[in-house]
Amino acid sequence: MIAQVSGTLVAKDLDRVEVMTAGGVAYELTIPLGAYEQLPRLGDAVTLQTHVVVRDDAWMLFGFTNVHEKRVFQRLLTANGVGPALAIGMLSALSAERLVRAIQEKDLATLQGVPRVGRKKAERLVLDLADKLDDVMLAGDGAARPASAAVDDAMRALVSLGYNSGEADKAVRRVVEADGRGLTAPEIIRAALARMSG
Repeated sequence: MIAQVSGTLVAKDLDRVEVMTAGGVAYELTIPLGAYEQLPRLGDAVTLQTHVVVRDDAWMLFGFTNVHEKRVFQRLLTANGVGPALAIGMLSALSAERLVRAIQEKDLATLQGVPRVGRKKAERLVLDLADKLDDVMLAGDGAARPASAAVDDAMRALVSLGYNSGEADKAVRRVVEADGRGLTAPEIIRAALARMSG
């Protein structure tokens, strides 16, 4: 099993990166938005925690900047009807800490703010995982991610203003992609609103 990948960051996008190892092998990893925010510059050294999903037609490698995020992803996969794409989507819309808290507190409104998560899916997540995440929280590195918290707040604010979660997600992603990693939630909101208003 591939537990982590270390090497040089040779390509990065909002949802995937390529890491060239010292042995000359480049790995492509799918990542959540929170991991993108933590990446160094191209050409710099990087280490990502990894999880491999093996299917009949493909091997998929998922990357995370810390063990805590990886463990939350792995626990999400144990919930009924949650595959890797949805799990990554949830970790892109909400930080690992906020996602765990929403599930434990049975916060269906926050969970339904995640693209592709309706009321039934949110209820299933709570039913399957609410009492199975304490050890994940304790196992985490406890590192706060201000950038991810700002993204979470911006997403919720845009949805509360009447935009659907898909529109809000797309706008916030574009702001972050344009080097918005150091922005506060109000700054992200203003930039996203400017983009959506044309």
